[in-house]
Amino acid sequence: MPATPRLPGPALAVIYVAFCALPLVLALMPRVAPLAGWERAGAALGLLGLAAIAVQFVTSGRFEAASGRLGIDKIMAFHKIAAWWVLLALILHPLLYVLPTWLDDPARGQARLTAYLTLPHYRSGVVALAALALLVLTSALRERLPVRYEVWRASHIVFGVTAAAAGLHHALTTGRFSALGPVPALWWAVGAALLAVVGTLYGWRWWRLHARPWRLKSVEKLADRMWELDIQPQAKTPQLPYHAGQFVWMTEGERRFPLFDHPFSIADSPRRPGLSLIIKEAGDFTDRIGALPPGTPIGIDGPYGEFALEDHPCDAVLLIAGGVGIAPIIGLVRDMVARGERRPVRLAYAAGQPENFACLPEIAAAEAQLDLKVMLLSEEDGADWTGEVGRLDHDRLRRLLEGLDPARTVALMCGPGGMVTAVSDALLDVGLPMSNVIYERFDYAGGAASRQDRRRSLAFAGIGAGLALVAGLFALT
Repeated sequence: MPATPRLPGPALAVIYVAFCALPLVLALMPRVAPLAGWERAGAALGLLGLAAIAVQFVTSGRFEAASGRLGIDKIMAFHKIAAWWVLLALILHPLLYVLPTWLDDPARGQARLTAYLTLPHYRSGVVALAALALLVLTSALRERLPVRYEVWRASHIVFGVTAAAAGLHHALTTGRFSALGPVPALWWAVGAALLAVVGTLYGWRWWRLHARPWRLKSVEKLADRMWELDIQPQAKTPQLPYHAGQFVWMTEGERRFPLFDHPFSIADSPRRPGLSLIIKEAGDFTDRIGALPPGTPIGIDGPYGEFALEDHPCDAVLLIAGGVGIAPIIGLVRDMVARGERRPVRLAYAAGQPENFACLPEIAAAEAQLDLKVMLLSEEDGADWTGEVGRLDHDRLRRLLEGLDPARTVALMCGPGGMVTAVSDALLDVGLPMSNVIYERFDYAGGAASRQDRRRSLAFAGIGAGLALVAGLFALT
């Protein structure tokens, strides 16, 4: 399949900081009236924050070049963390402007801040800040809000576009550093780029969903509330080039619009025509997945993600699935069987109850065709259950890895958040390098952050510190 250019994480971090710092560099060129140090710091945070808002539009996991080799887990974590520091920067933006006045005369400082928040001249800036605050807060509280997923997504788009458009208007009409020199041209270019991004996400992709339609061939029940969809391209739709383990965004019927799509892992091998998706009923759209009639038009956007063996060279493979996390894992198994994989493969599959397991006959058949050993774990016992009972702990991981070199083994894991964080740390304890532990969560409920999460958060904090340093240098210049 054609390779999408993808940069490593450090390169993306440098590009991110450089782009956010660009308006500050350009702002040094024209001469402006002198400002106090705190006022310059406030201006710097405004310029940085507006540039960072623009970047948020391309760190949503929909652009492979922007996501790089991070994977959906990491890029979405960065997207969420960056939103908080952008909000903090833009809250501090007016406060630092009035700080020198406040320190000299609190009453005058309060009057100046009130003017910034109420005068018509500054209204677009207030609108931008309010829209950004609503966007960040509704995202943080999404699981608790009594609204459908599609309604939340629509509000997310509206708030994001409003924050960007109003912020650009505020910079161009009131910004001291955005009035002269090359900075206004930068903001006009950013505005044009954002129009192109939004047009790509909701115009061009809408057209592709209808110009390259797929159709539901069949729906099969695999386990309790778990279904497998066989989706085939229509006559003029090309086959989807993907790697086993990646995911797609799917819409169906008359709702084939990007606002209504949902991410699902591909449970299939690219050597088989069409796509297989394994989906569990979990609310909203998925609750009616088993009732979709054959022949339903399907929209497919993808593939996405780095959850693929091709991205992680190794001598042995450890696959770990929890619940519906079996979807990308069985896709990898199916592809290994189709390719005649010769490397050792170990599979741990965990579920809450025996009736929650899917694809067990297929997994058993794969044991006869691959160097595959399987461990099935149910948290609860059952009358006819012959597998193990309990959780995937250190001892069980050591048994799975017996005879393999942990340093040359790659673990690919998909499951609920609590399981993923606990098992990823256990894998490090039994000898796998952190770079060899690849995971995707299908939810973020439960469980503390893993060591890999904490290291990633430190890296993200370093990016934020870099932006703060840039703002500080600008203030002192």
